[in-house]
Amino acid sequence: MRRMMWALPVVGAAATAAMLTTTRGTAANKAEDLKAVSGLPVTQVVMFSSGVGYFARSAEIEGSARVDLTFQERDINDLLKSMVLQDFGKGQVAAVSYDSHEPITRTLASFAINLNNNPTFADILNQARGEQIEVVLQQNVAAQPGNLKGSIIGVEKQKIASKDGTLDVDVLNMWCQEGMRSIRLNELQRVRFLNPVLENEVRRALDTLSVNHDQLKKAVSIQFVGEGKRKVQVGYVVENPIWKTSYRLVLDKEGKPFLQGWAIVENPTDEDWNAVSMALISGRPISFKMDLYNPLYVTRPIVEPELFASLRPPTYSGDMSGKARLFGDGTIVEDQAEKTHGDADRLSLGSADKREDKALRFAMPQGGTERYARTEAARLAERLELNASHSVATASQLGDVFQYIIDQPVDLGRQKSALLPIINKDIQASRVSIYNQGVQAKHPLLGLRVKNTTGVHLMQGPITVFEGSTYAGDTRVLDVQPNEERLVSYAIDLGTEVDPINGNNTSRITKVKAVKGIIETTTRIREEKIYRIANRSPQDRTILIEHVNRRNQQFNVVSEIKPIEETGELYRFEAKVAAGKNTQLSVIEERDLGTSVQISNSPDDQIRYFVNLNEVSPGLKIALNTALKMKGEWNATRLEINNVNRSIQTITTDQTRLRQNLREMPREAEAYKTYLKKFDDQEKEMDVLMKKLKSLQEQENVQRVAFETFVQNLSAE
Repeated sequence: MRRMMWALPVVGAAATAAMLTTTRGTAANKAEDLKAVSGLPVTQVVMFSSGVGYFARSAEIEGSARVDLTFQERDINDLLKSMVLQDFGKGQVAAVSYDSHEPITRTLASFAINLNNNPTFADILNQARGEQIEVVLQQNVAAQPGNLKGSIIGVEKQKIASKDGTLDVDVLNMWCQEGMRSIRLNELQRVRFLNPVLENEVRRALDTLSVNHDQLKKAVSIQFVGEGKRKVQVGYVVENPIWKTSYRLVLDKEGKPFLQGWAIVENPTDEDWNAVSMALISGRPISFKMDLYNPLYVTRPIVEPELFASLRPPTYSGDMSGKARLFGDGTIVEDQAEKTHGDADRLSLGSADKREDKALRFAMPQGGTERYARTEAARLAERLELNASHSVATASQLGDVFQYIIDQPVDLGRQKSALLPIINKDIQASRVSIYNQGVQAKHPLLGLRVKNTTGVHLMQGPITVFEGSTYAGDTRVLDVQPNEERLVSYAIDLGTEVDPINGNNTSRITKVKAVKGIIETTTRIREEKIYRIANRSPQDRTILIEHVNRRNQQFNVVSEIKPIEETGELYRFEAKVAAGKNTQLSVIEERDLGTSVQISNSPDDQIRYFVNLNEVSPGLKIALNTALKMKGEWNATRLEINNVNRSIQTITTDQTRLRQNLREMPREAEAYKTYLKKFDDQEKEMDVLMKKLKSLQEQENVQRVAFETFVQNLSAE
């Protein structure tokens, strides 16, 4: 019966310290009874393209055993987060312990015998005062029995006479059954602690010293408890270099392409991988680091800045328009590629045995990966004109990701890298020249429209292109799904020249309407760009012109020639140019720009401008003229009101002067009578003006309301 245990009961920091500092009791006896197994060989490796790898270690054990492993300190957090333990027989996982993050000096000080600072023989015996020991004396020691048992009293220094004077020697004082004895340490041949717990403490302190020679490594001990021989396995996910892809695209004389793909894998560990089962996963599962190793006093997320690499060679996005287009052989290819069906070959992270029948059907020589890579590279050089089409990889869908399973066991030494073949197939492609003014202003780039007919997912990576036996250039491709089309470019097409010029750019008002007193105009802006193409090469060319997609600016293509593809950033137009001929391609775009004007707030001249536009309908012109007339009458009344107000203001000012004169002049004076008569005449005139002002204000209010009501209800096209 197979038993599987997730690594949940991993001993915490405090419990680990307690386990490592066990003194006396049954726990120490049980730990001592476990048979130690030093390490488990790596038997399975699964690499992901997200910076992590899954590693499985397995071996056979018998009975109860303790498996001791060492890991880089930086991997402990990932280990605690992902470790899976399995017992495939009648057994179970008892516990998992690991070294504390504390310095080794603190760990050594926790043992019953402190081995810090390289203690001497005498120092060790002094630390064990009172413990029962058995000593074996050297055979040439006279007057002492060969073996002694007793308790340690202590170690002292005594002076003894010699030829050169007196010497200080260390003397062990013991309490034995016959009484107290003193033995020089240089007379001892062997000392053994009779207390098994203390002996186990010394052994564990020595183990701690041995595994901490490399200060960056920590020990992890796994206890399996059970009976009989059985297989056990430890699996975990830790940080690992991503696996990369590299392709070779070979074009024969007829232009038929052959694609060869290699996976670049790396072994950054400090141990060799011997005959490991390997799988490569092309997806990018979410992976993060979490601090489980250090004590956490405050829960705070660790946020890392997002890093973006600069892309140098041009890459091409797929078509987003959903239109069908002509492929190189004249057949229509739909953008939504036919999806491959079939049962996905699920990868079992739990058992390497289940993967023996899932294979990369490629005969790898027994000489190992490096020898195999040299053999395959030589074979590629010998047959650059490839006609055969056969699969070299067993690839399958694994949920939302893709996997390549290597059948032959892989040998890869520590700190070594290797090339593993994953693709060896003919693909479908047609030659094109790709022009983008922002990439190369004068010449297009030689390229291919490639359809992924390999049946497998192609990870992003560089492609080296060969024309027969000649190196043609390098390119780069992003991730491509099965049956998806993608453009690649690998060289400058010096035989073709493109000259982009601006055409006739115009703008004109196309529509005017009124909606509830607001005049809305639509102005159509028209822009044209002409690409003049000269093909000076002896071959016909299919030119793909990449033109900026300005849908976000409301521009629409209205030229007779429509784009064959549309991405989020570009349109692609196709132009076929015979050898030695010239042609041109015109791209015309238009957009409508709308404006609005409030009639009630507009000056008369602006309203008259709309009346005189040819695009304005007769009904709207009549309505605007009516509005102008009503506004003119209203303006005339307001002008007259202003005139009356100025007259009233003049009379008021003059009457102030008259009142002042009347107060200062005697009533008998002739001027007094003149001023008084004038004052009376102005009062009569003031009454007339006030009545007229009131009438005009009432009239102005009626005209204003009538105009505003008319304008608010004015709607016409």
